[in-house]
Amino acid sequence: MKQYIANILRWMLTPLRRSKQARYAEPAAERGVQRRELPNEGYLTVVSQFVARGERVVFAVKGFSMRPFLEHLRDKVELSPWTELHVGDAVLAEIAPGHFVLHRIQHINGRQLTLHGDGNLRGVEHCTVEDVRGVVTKYIRPGGHVLPTDDPTLKRRIRRWNRLPLIMRRAYLFIYKQTI
Repeated sequence: MKQYIANILRWMLTPLRRSKQARYAEPAAERGVQRRELPNEGYLTVVSQFVARGERVVFAVKGFSMRPFLEHLRDKVELSPWTELHVGDAVLAEIAPGHFVLHRIQHINGRQLTLHGDGNLRGVEHCTVEDVRGVVTKYIRPGGHVLPTDDPTLKRRIRRWNRLPLIMRRAYLFIYKQTI
């Protein structure tokens, strides 16, 4: 039964479509390089400065708040400057000085945003449009598989996930954690 449920969850929650995969070329110099983790405060400040200059930045996500769509230190995201924000966009926002979150926009009320992590069952963050440092344009999976955020299947799965009742999301997340 557990395997059956795990297969259903993988089908429902894993937003990879083999037919639309592209590859990020991994430079030969980066192969075998030891991973170093930097504190988010300093690192994401530098990332937001690059994005403010109009550059795209790719970095590994840390934390579990965006499960099941982004996994801690497994997935990378491409962050880009934004012109418009929509409900459902994953954004990097500075919700307090030096405190950044990569969460999805849940509500937009004028210039006020409500952010919520896909894996967070209760808490939300509030910020203004000016606090948004960049918007996620691509999810990059291990092996260089790239999934653009405007992929219709991904959008449909995110909407499906967010419509689930809290008790079902809690159960799915519990099983997901046990199967990864």
